[in-house]
Amino acid sequence: MVVGRVGAGSAPGEDEVLLRGMEAFAELGYDRASARELAKRLGVNHNFINDRYGSKANFWRAVVDRALHWEQRKRQEILDAEMDDADRVRAVIELFYRASVHTPLLGRLLADEFCRESERLDYFFDNYVAPTLASLQPAVDRLAAEGRIPATPADVLFFALISPVAGLVQLPLATRLGREQPITTESQERTARQLADLVLSGLFGRR
Repeated sequence: MVVGRVGAGSAPGEDEVLLRGMEAFAELGYDRASARELAKRLGVNHNFINDRYGSKANFWRAVVDRALHWEQRKRQEILDAEMDDADRVRAVIELFYRASVHTPLLGRLLADEFCRESERLDYFFDNYVAPTLASLQPAVDRLAAEGRIPATPADVLFFALISPVAGLVQLPLATRLGREQPITTESQERTARQLADLVLSGLFGRR
């Protein structure tokens, strides 16, 4: 789909626009990613963001929504399936690490956004974090009541689960720590499984 024009050429398609937007926000942060800088990176005229999305803030939301679309759909399939509480929690955690392999720029973007109060943090929390926690909390509460996992405050559990994703996105540090080279999608997926196994063994105990 053509979403705009620059001179005689066509602007990139929607997916390409959103991917380049993700690259810009992840590299520069929201404040430094000016409308002019975004337009330059997208290869479009300076009015494109406002004409297409209404504002830079709306463009940021569209970028995040695109990055999380696949993970959200797969998570809902897990939540809708008939399965044991422990299997459901395991499946959601494994999905989180697997999805992070394919959206490493999102991890960089969110690491910056998580550090400060903003409407963007409100948007991400209200639309993604809170609904996910609410959907899993009953299963987590039942598992804790049955003694199958430790009774842990929601904030502690969240950070215990999300923090290891740094191992999938902080690749220069991982290389210095001895990460096997070359780093490929396949090697990253292997690392994601190792991270998930480590976290799950701590939460549930080794099986």
